Amino acid sequence: MINILTIDVEDYFHVLGLSSVIKKSEWEDCPQRVYGNTLRLLDILEASGVKATFYVLGWVAERRPELVDEMLRRGHEIASHGYSHAPIYEQTREEFHADLVRSKEILEGISGCKVIGYRAPSFSITERTLWALDVLIEEGFEYDSSIYPIRYDRYGISSAERFPHLIHRGKRSIWEFPPSTLRFLGRNLPVAGGGYFRLYPYRITAGFIRRMNRKGYPVLVYLHPWEIDPAQPRFKPRFRDRFRHYVNLSKTEGKLIRLLKEFRFAGISHFIKCMGGGSLR
Repeated sequence: MINILTIDVEDYFHVLGLSSVIKKSEWEDCPQRVYGNTLRLLDILEASGVKATFYVLGWVAERRPELVDEMLRRGHEIASHGYSHAPIYEQTREEFHADLVRSKEILEGISGCKVIGYRAPSFSITERTLWALDVLIEEGFEYDSSIYPIRYDRYGISSAERFPHLIHRGKRSIWEFPPSTLRFLGRNLPVAGGGYFRLYPYRITAGFIRRMNRKGYPVLVYLHPWEIDPAQPRFKPRFRDRFRHYVNLSKTEGKLIRLLKEFRFAGISHFIKCMGGGSLR
């Protein structure tokens, strides 16, 4: 079974949980660490022979176009993470459209390749922003990975489909690749990405992936470059956000290396080519 690996290319100061202590007007003055951290991730993937989908923030690509070139040189897929890292539920439809197009144009201008994949900042396609799927389809995107099938304070649609599938919007459709969850006591529990990957012991994550693979389902794992950087600058937002951002940063790289040795991974376009339509369920 081949699983799915995705990387959200953003810097530590872009994270919503730190927005109370780092304003957007201060981003340019923050020490930028995304370049070195992403190169480190690329080296880890290359050593394991793994290709992934990289959701690149337009803000980052605009300032470090050579990073996009390096991802492509190493055979990875480039997708969009928007431009400004603003949650969709804080934007109007017009603002979201402008942000999306700006990111797409930057990435395609650097890569020379059509960008067909998107992931919203903070998984912010929720029940009240499903209209964003229509905008994605209008702009030629073929897949999305923004709908988290959980109940959470900032994002999620708890009733959403848990596995890769086509979402139909009128006469048009778009692939949806939700982050993976474990069904437990009637609830969907996130276990395979970001802070959840850092929080849980490795054996929990590995056991979940093995269980899902035995059932015939691929698991979608997601990470950020700043999550392998325990030396990043430290800030003091409210305790909940501080815990979410900094928990177990020193363990992420080791867990990732173990994961890549134990399981097989590929990017999202690989799955779309293999599935050819329909659903994995």
